[in-house]
Amino acid sequence: MRSDRDAGRPARDAGRPKLPTAVKIVIAGGFGVGKTTMVGTVSETTPLRTEEILTDRGVGVDDTSGVETKDTTTVAMDFGRITIRGDLVLYLFGTPGQERFWFMWDEVSRGALGAVVLADTRRLADCFPSVDYFERRKVPFVVAVNCFEGAQRYELEEIKMALNLGTDVPVMLCDARELKSCKQVLIEMVQHAMSQRVLVKS
Repeated sequence: MRSDRDAGRPARDAGRPKLPTAVKIVIAGGFGVGKTTMVGTVSETTPLRTEEILTDRGVGVDDTSGVETKDTTTVAMDFGRITIRGDLVLYLFGTPGQERFWFMWDEVSRGALGAVVLADTRRLADCFPSVDYFERRKVPFVVAVNCFEGAQRYELEEIKMALNLGTDVPVMLCDARELKSCKQVLIEMVQHAMSQRVLVKS
């Protein structure tokens, strides 16, 4: 039997501010595609980065063709946070791109609502492992083509065909340096993941 004190709780709780929903999103893709840049661009707090200087030990191990000016690399993950609206906060986890760090992807991706796979048209094949990873695990993802200066432009349908993506996988252009562009990608990711959940339940 509920006491008078218990009966009053819902009314008091109703007046309290609702805690925002926290959602985990993974930012994946090949080496040098812009994952660290995207996390840093959108994070409203100082992003956690685990970057190390590229050294001669990476010669013959890390393929730097097309990104020869890159002098650092993520060795664990990048982490940032962005509030999309008052009741929705996204926690972003950027994965390392090199093959020698792929063993960490399971830990970084555990519990994620979905993922953003960044692509570079100069090295499009580099995002195949990320696409394959999320497809195999049935994790919803979108492909965001980071528009590097000097890179050849392609129609989105051409990119979709080249990556052999399913018809339901969104593909969009973005600039990892621009907040508005990155936020649009993240919003698309959340909407896509939620729509996939609805389809699974129905």
